[in-house]
Amino acid sequence: MDPRGRLATEIRAGLIEQRRTRAGQTEEGIEQAVRRAVDQRAAMLSQGAREDLVERILREASGLGPLEVLLDDATVEEVMVNGPDLVYVERAGRIEPAGVRFEDEEQLRNTIERILAPLGRRVDELSPMADARLPDGSRVNVVIPPLAVDGPAISIRRFPGERPTVDDLVGWGTLTRAQAERLGSEVAARRSILISGGTGSGKTTLLNALSGFIESGERIVTIEDAAELSLAQPHVVRLESRPPSIEGRGEVTIRDLLRNALRMRPDRILIGEVRGPEALDLLTALNTGHDGALSTVHASSATDALARIEVLALMADVGLPLDVIGAQLRRGIDLVVHISRTADGGRRVTGIEEVGR
Repeated sequence: MDPRGRLATEIRAGLIEQRRTRAGQTEEGIEQAVRRAVDQRAAMLSQGAREDLVERILREASGLGPLEVLLDDATVEEVMVNGPDLVYVERAGRIEPAGVRFEDEEQLRNTIERILAPLGRRVDELSPMADARLPDGSRVNVVIPPLAVDGPAISIRRFPGERPTVDDLVGWGTLTRAQAERLGSEVAARRSILISGGTGSGKTTLLNALSGFIESGERIVTIEDAAELSLAQPHVVRLESRPPSIEGRGEVTIRDLLRNALRMRPDRILIGEVRGPEALDLLTALNTGHDGALSTVHASSATDALARIEVLALMADVGLPLDVIGAQLRRGIDLVVHISRTADGGRRVTGIEEVGR
């Protein structure tokens, strides 16, 4: 660790100890206490160097430490922490070293605690994994030892703020103008569309863009594990699943939300991702008058997407034979749109396939 890093760690530890021993007394503001400590311990440094040290300690004491600067960078699409010394980011579809590191595993664990605590989540040996959504909408996943062998791991998928429109996607080469016009017509005609692709291929971004073709007077219910969709229409109800508590109670699944959504008089149902037995409930809804749905699924091709929906529907374990599920799938889903990541880090719609009856 560099000398200033050690000094920052010592000052931060001293402040933590002061806060413990001064229980019941009026506490100074964090920034004032940090500046006082820096002036006392680092008087030999220049004014600029002391300001840098104060900013560093504040980031680590009340923010997210080394991650703070990465999350302030609008070009960062994803942050990946594989341990204290291994931090990567994704920019423009390419993964590269982030140029920052944690001082040790303790600092990394403290950062994880600061991320999860305000969100009502935590990780420990009994529950070593957690999913959450940051206030800006970004998705965060945390895994700690013993599951993460080389130290705590964090993945943060950034929320891009204003969602790209279909015109933006055409400009970026994700869609051709002809594809955009066709999909716009399909959405407006209330055809049910499944978007397939791999991790990070842009499925949710495309889903959000296509939602712009839904009439503003329609009642839309969105269902997601972590709320990412940002629709422009005024009549939108956003539902988000909930994991079980530490005691194993209170879980609300995508399937629970989908079943409830059918009682909410939706004109459209948008499911961020189908990944479990809710696939059967979706097919049932599509076969009982709830047309015009939009959803995504992880798959390597349009054909594989349909096969995956069949497998996920079987997970509902209600005893329906595969041929019955297949018939429901063919009657319920009209179109599969496949999107892929390209070698240069871009995203591109590589196929629009009609589902044969």
